[in-house]
Amino acid sequence: MTASARGTAMDRDCLSCIKYLMFVFNFLIFLGGSFLLGVGVWVLVDPTGFKEIVAANPLLFTGVYIILAMGGMLFLLGFLGCCGAIRENKCLLMFFFMLILVIFLAELAAAILAFIFREHLTREYFTKELKRHYQGYNNTDVFTGTWNAIMNTFDCCGVNSPVDFEESLFRLINPNEMVPAACCRRGSHPGDSAYIPQEECLMGNMLFRNNKGCYSAVVDYFELYIYVAGALAIVVLTIELFAMVFAMCLFRGIQ
Repeated sequence: MTASARGTAMDRDCLSCIKYLMFVFNFLIFLGGSFLLGVGVWVLVDPTGFKEIVAANPLLFTGVYIILAMGGMLFLLGFLGCCGAIRENKCLLMFFFMLILVIFLAELAAAILAFIFREHLTREYFTKELKRHYQGYNNTDVFTGTWNAIMNTFDCCGVNSPVDFEESLFRLINPNEMVPAACCRRGSHPGDSAYIPQEECLMGNMLFRNNKGCYSAVVDYFELYIYVAGALAIVVLTIELFAMVFAMCLFRGIQ
């Protein structure tokens, strides 16, 4: 076998290796898109109360549809990448490369924006906003409705504790109440709420109100999911980078 023939055989073997590696990476992207679609659908139909929180907050509501859109796009990308790799179709490969590049840049921009606006997720920011805007019983107000849903769902009160309602708009509107009804404890079984004296709770009795702040309650609840989401984001970005490299190598190797 001549050196030229050996070189050609090695090139074919290398191209074949890249093709199957690209198939594997795109299959992982396909699975990632399926996961995001599943998360988005779960949030929209979740019966445990998270759906109400999302529906009451336009920002979260928009975020769910962004997750669904990203999941659908990754699902489509994975499918196109697998087809392009197996069939060695240059048009599919180029379309795949351009589309995944746009998604990669969008995800990078979102991560940068999240880092820039991270100060809007502090205890101090939420406490200030709660004091300024929470009204207590006006569920037509999006902000108030969102906080009522959070406090009812997570059995918490205020951002840090019930003390957050001191010198707040809520106390100005309801001077005879120390905390809103959403802070009152509920029985562990249906019908037990009749034994919880709401008047005592509204007057600030610690025995009948939830005393844990919502910031800690929500962070504790989502802590695992936050770490998992961060790890998945890093993995997805890495997979996308490799997929783009393999797509371009395969595109250039196809005769």
